[in-house]
Amino acid sequence: MSLFGRLVVTTLPLVPKPVVGKVASRYVAGETLEEALEEVRKLNAQGAIATMDVLGEEVSERPKAEAAVEEYIRLFEAIEASGVDSNVSIKLTLLGLKIDEGFCLDNVERIASAASSIGNFVRIDMEDHTCTDATLRIYHQLQPKYGNLGVVFQSYMRRTLQDIEEMPETGGNVRLCKGIYIEPREVAWKGYETVRYNFVAALEKMIARDIYAAIATHDEYLVCAAVALLERYQVPQDRYEFQMLLGVDEQLRQILIDAGHRLRVYVPYGKDWYPYSTRRLRENPEMAIHVMRAMLGVRKD
Repeated sequence: MSLFGRLVVTTLPLVPKPVVGKVASRYVAGETLEEALEEVRKLNAQGAIATMDVLGEEVSERPKAEAAVEEYIRLFEAIEASGVDSNVSIKLTLLGLKIDEGFCLDNVERIASAASSIGNFVRIDMEDHTCTDATLRIYHQLQPKYGNLGVVFQSYMRRTLQDIEEMPETGGNVRLCKGIYIEPREVAWKGYETVRYNFVAALEKMIARDIYAAIATHDEYLVCAAVALLERYQVPQDRYEFQMLLGVDEQLRQILIDAGHRLRVYVPYGKDWYPYSTRRLRENPEMAIHVMRAMLGVRKD
């Protein structure tokens, strides 16, 4: 991280909330379900599909986790009623993982059951390394029962290739991304090119094992490498998709859609947009610099 990037990140608490909101509005659909559905309708019209996420994480109170479950059930009902093409993503620390793993398991099961009732799908997000084992335990326990769950692996984690090896022989569905959390070297690869290398290695292993591949990246090098692997292995179009964040590299998004690839956009919403945004800004200094420019009225030519 550059010296200026560090300065921007450390001064984020001083940035007025409206300024953060101005930048975050590009990456967050809004506070309400209705706003998120409208964003998904626009994406569907452009040829993209979506995964909707109720913002929030690191919950320490059971009522808040239970309220999140109810919101996800409402979300599935809205997806069914509106006819939009979207599944959902969930974060287990929003659903009580840091409170009690059994409590979290019950909450995830309620969401998986609600999704199953309308033929929908649930992506279990991966958070920092302290959550990995519990996340995979919950996934491996519920996936055989419901068959509509997917998980996430991060290519900067040293364990990722082994975790892919331990996926079920049938029905595996993995979103592969680089990873955004700041992790100790003991558990995570640190070199930029090393993480890229492991991404390609992990994707090839997923394809070879016939795991449905959700390829989550905005890195054009990795997109190129992924397309090459898909062609080499002659992967059918219904066995993979690309994934991107809302508001990020919309041109590359459209290029992939126009080339005939399935592409899913992550659409987060909810009242917790501010803590979500500030956490992501701390993890992404380049985005934080955009916030500082907006606050100072400086345009990037």
